[in-house]
Parts: sequence; C-alpha cells; structure tokens
Amino acid sequence: MSTDTLVTLAGRTALACAADGPKLCGGGDATDVIGEALGHGVELVVLPVRRLAAEFFTLRTGVAGELVQKFVNYRLRLAVVGDISGHVDRSTALRDFVIEANRGDQLWFVDTLAELEERLRVRAERAGG
Repeated sequence: MSTDTLVTLAGRTALACAADGPKLCGGGDATDVIGEALGHGVELVVLPVRRLAAEFFTLRTGVAGELVQKFVNYRLRLAVVGDISGHVDRSTALRDFVIEANRGDQLWFVDTLAELEERLRVRAERAGG
C-alpha cells in the first residue's frame, strides 16, 4: 500500500491521499486522514475518487454529507480527484450536489490534479495572492 504524500499545488502544500488506501465511508473513516492533514498543517486534502465508498455517491445514504461535514468541522478543504461521470449520469441529486460543491470553496470535484491546480491558481489570483 502506498502512503499519503505532501504535494505542492499552485504554491500551496496539500495532503495527497494514496489511491490504494482504505475506503472512506463516513466521518469516522476520515479521522486518520484528517489527523494526518492537521499534523502537517495543510488546509487541503486531495482524495482520489477510488478512496470513496460506493455509498458516497448515493446521497440518500447520508455518507457524503457525513464525510464532508467532518472535513468542514476541522476547517479542511477537500478535493475529490477522478472521473465521477458515471455516478453523476445516474443521479440528478448527485449532479446538483457536485455543481453546488464546485461553486464553493470547501469541496471540489475535479477530473485531474492539473484541473485542481488551475482552480487553486485562479482562486489565489482572485484573493490577491
């Protein structure tokens, strides 16, 4: 199993979670990731989509809300990286959730690290640095 690593994206340090780590299926599962992020003093966690349990993508299970809320409670931003188009195509509610999340600043869904880095760069420019 790979380990999580620190990466620099648009001049900011983030915790990039290993793709082959344990699946996250709720707030309790996020505790180790959150602890590691806080230990490194980062504000952003980059999570490969394959680390999310299938239940995350069925909003009525509450898994997505619980998981995201855990990161919000610790003032950590979360970027989910990878193709979720299959899930989004099957669920209008999930599509709307992703659209709203991507309008905000706390949770983003992006296809690639390059896309994430570009969003971070634009955000930094808008904030003045």
